[in-house]
Amino acid sequence: MSHRRRSQATAPPEEEVGDFSPPSPGKARRLRPWPERRVLALALAFRAANALLVRTYFNPDEHWQGLEVAHRIAFGYGHLTWEWKQGLRSYLHPLIFAALYKFLAFFHLDTPWFMAMAPRLLQSVFAAFGDLYLYKLSKLIFDEHVAQWTMFSQLLNWFMFFCITRTLSNSLETVLTVAGLYYWFMAIESSKRVSVLSKQQTTSCQRPQSRKAALLIAALACAIRPTSAITWLYVGLLDFIQIKSKCRFLFLEVIPLGAIVLAVTTFLDWWMYGSRVIVPLNFLRFNLLSSGGDYYGTHVFHWYFTQGFPSMIWTFLPFSVLGVVRSREWRLSGLIAWVLGVYSILGHKEFRFVLPVLPLALMFSGYCLAAMSQFKGKSLHGKRHFSRLQLSVILLVITNVPMALYMSLFHQRGTEDVMFYLSKEAHNGRVNSVLFLMPCHSTPYYSSLHSSLPMRFLDCTPSDNKGILDESDRFLMNPLDFVGEVFVNLSSFSHIVLFESEERHVLQLLLRDSFQEVRRFFHSHFKIDRDLQSSVVVYSRRDVP
Repeated sequence: MSHRRRSQATAPPEEEVGDFSPPSPGKARRLRPWPERRVLALALAFRAANALLVRTYFNPDEHWQGLEVAHRIAFGYGHLTWEWKQGLRSYLHPLIFAALYKFLAFFHLDTPWFMAMAPRLLQSVFAAFGDLYLYKLSKLIFDEHVAQWTMFSQLLNWFMFFCITRTLSNSLETVLTVAGLYYWFMAIESSKRVSVLSKQQTTSCQRPQSRKAALLIAALACAIRPTSAITWLYVGLLDFIQIKSKCRFLFLEVIPLGAIVLAVTTFLDWWMYGSRVIVPLNFLRFNLLSSGGDYYGTHVFHWYFTQGFPSMIWTFLPFSVLGVVRSREWRLSGLIAWVLGVYSILGHKEFRFVLPVLPLALMFSGYCLAAMSQFKGKSLHGKRHFSRLQLSVILLVITNVPMALYMSLFHQRGTEDVMFYLSKEAHNGRVNSVLFLMPCHSTPYYSSLHSSLPMRFLDCTPSDNKGILDESDRFLMNPLDFVGEVFVNLSSFSHIVLFESEERHVLQLLLRDSFQEVRRFFHSHFKIDRDLQSSVVVYSRRDVP
């Protein structure tokens, strides 16, 4: 990837009033650089606070495809969804948190609070390194000034705050993608120095080492999320065209490193599954070739461009667009468009799928803000007024901070709070069994309860026959008839958890079977894709202490 735009980041500002340009050489030299240790320390502190402030439920995969599996590995009990029975998921990501659970258990720290917060605190460490590598990538491509404003954009963006410390595989994929891109660009930069400066003794070894590091990180990202290959296919093909020693690159770097990572992760999965499975092949076959993901809903083709990604980048969007245009770093902006375009072909779409390119878009926002910081507007009457940069920063703060805090602290927090409550009750011996009368995977499960009690939720495993409704859909269509038909007598459970929207349909049945309301947790102020689920209610049998 070319770095010819790096020089433009330090071009002198234009004289036109109302225009803005990148930092001037003089100002760029006077700018005090941030030591990388200080950047990392700031990121670690910020992301730790970030993790502690995230108390809401976002996507079931955070718990059911990561922590639940990790809990089963570490403690011997936990629910495996149908994806794990069909070999669609790799154990590489859950094993990270299984090791954390083992650590907590060894030091007797597996209390309700630590079981709920420790995984996100661990992910916050990974996220902090992602912030650091984004800073380094921005500095490498542009300059120190842009890197500092990129950090500002990265830490302020509401969706990054909301999502990056969650234990989704997409969060770790994002960190690996940014780190891999940094080493890839470092290899290209070193290669240019070799050709321009002819200093083979100082840079010839740096280039292959950086590129091998990038390829290794890319392979790990693909092992965790096979769809990460979409990103690296674009990156690799564009530079493969310009590489002189193509055979050496392909047969001595790409294939060996990819084969080693694939062999290690495949052996790991064979060992954990107890049978021969090739997870990347199964994953891609199900999601790309058979459109199996469409079972969970589809969106229109342009959703990522018109709704999904604009919602994620939020008010940084115009600054990112201006940064793309003014920087003319087309390959990175092309990567963003490529990823959004390829994912648009798939019917099933989610915000988290395109999370890895959000930091890149925020880097262009950093470029725009850095350029604006060099422009000083003139007042017609000589009065002091807010500069364009100050107004932009105020706009970004007042639109992102409240959004980040509301989505992280309030929206859809009831399903997290109820499991924390049940975990404490179970820890004190006041819970015998639990039934979740709510759409499947609405709450965390054993990874939060951390007690091997009998629990039951409404199953939503895809059926080969599309005409057959799963338990979750049948319950939502007619709660009262479904409960009477499937469970008959609810008194076999000590606690029942359900949303307020379904409570009114089965209330008489609960009272008949000697249940009483014991707790009610706020969940949300507005609905997303179902009726308003304003609160989560816990009912307990009257004879349960």
